[in-house]
Amino acid sequence: MKKEHHFNIVSNKYIPLRDVVFQTLRQAIITGEFEPGERLMEVSLSESLGVSRTPVREAIRKLELEGLVVMVPRKGAHVSKITEKNLQEVLEIRTVLEEFAVVLASERISPKGLEELTARHKAFVDSVQSDDLVTIAQRDEEFHDAIFRATDNARLLSIINNLREQFYRYRLEYLKDLHKRSVLIEEHERLCRAISSGDSKKARRIMKEHLDNQQKSILETLHFEDILGES
Repeated sequence: MKKEHHFNIVSNKYIPLRDVVFQTLRQAIITGEFEPGERLMEVSLSESLGVSRTPVREAIRKLELEGLVVMVPRKGAHVSKITEKNLQEVLEIRTVLEEFAVVLASERISPKGLEELTARHKAFVDSVQSDDLVTIAQRDEEFHDAIFRATDNARLLSIINNLREQFYRYRLEYLKDLHKRSVLIEEHERLCRAISSGDSKKARRIMKEHLDNQQKSILETLHFEDILGES
């Protein structure tokens, strides 16, 4: 039976149609509307979105470049699966970038930047009470963005922005576990204290622990699903 999709159309009259389609499909992938391994059919997608096949085809190509879609010979485009190898590759990159960022932030953060970081942490804590997964993930991302901005390094921000969607996808997987959200709150609080005190070594250690915990949790989930699939 054909799966029915309900798209949250990213509508913006100031951007080209192809970009609207791209952002809509990208959001559908990272929020789980499309399941890992699911095939993306150009015809059905164009019908659902009310557009021609051309912007859909262009969007799929861009999604492939971002690693969210893979082209399977003779089978077409599929949503890339969340595998242990992919997780390791993404988190290896994220760990290097975020450890570097938190060190710089500890050394360079301004009073205004510290105020923003504190506000972002509070917004994250508030979002956890809502139990809205997408909102929680967005607030978590905004907390880390405050750290990135505190580095005052535009090139670092550019590199991180290019990998944002891949980071976000794994962030969602981690946040699905209700018990991990309280752990995140505690880790964010420790990061805030270390950064505000200018202790870059401690901040880096906490960030590494923060990301290692995420990798371990997601791997446990993947292995559990593999066992279920074999039973």
